Amino acid sequence: MHGPAQAAWLLVALCAGTGAYCLLRMRSRIEEQRRTAGGEALMGFGMAVMAVPAAVLAPPRWAWLVYTAVFGAAALHTVWAARTHPHHLHHLVGAFAMVYMSVAMATAPGAHAGHGGAGVPLLTGALLLYFAGYVLWSGARLAPRAVAAPTGDTAAGGAAALGWADRSELALACRLSMGIGMVAMLLTL
Repeated sequence: MHGPAQAAWLLVALCAGTGAYCLLRMRSRIEEQRRTAGGEALMGFGMAVMAVPAAVLAPPRWAWLVYTAVFGAAALHTVWAARTHPHHLHHLVGAFAMVYMSVAMATAPGAHAGHGGAGVPLLTGALLLYFAGYVLWSGARLAPRAVAAPTGDTAAGGAAALGWADRSELALACRLSMGIGMVAMLLTL
């Protein structure tokens, strides 16, 4: 599933770091953000393990089936959450992509060693287009914009009351990192 070993280790570091940050975000005072951060932590760590070079770790077929079950359960949980919060649809696509890659690895285990050809090209292409678009969209949302200078005491109090685990731009950066990781993983599938 991977190209050069250095790129794979960089992907492992990116995904594991993102997963660790998402665990820290679970300390938020807002329940919905804690729940979302937990799912994103699972996704980050799952992607990190999946990205480990095959020369270091070549999981047996049953491990990919376990991955399929775990991320299938995560997808079902996300379907339930998406009923009331439509922003969870992105998480649903991510969970589906993880299930798809796990099934591809279970059916063509040689693809983990970098031989490729494990997935359905049309589905892989559609997921690549989605995640590439998501990366561009979320990256554009993180770009600095001109902002009017805050006035009065409410601006200072509002910024101080917002905890670091509740900062939306950090959550978006986390999702951007996982989107980049997903593009890299799908490219090598």
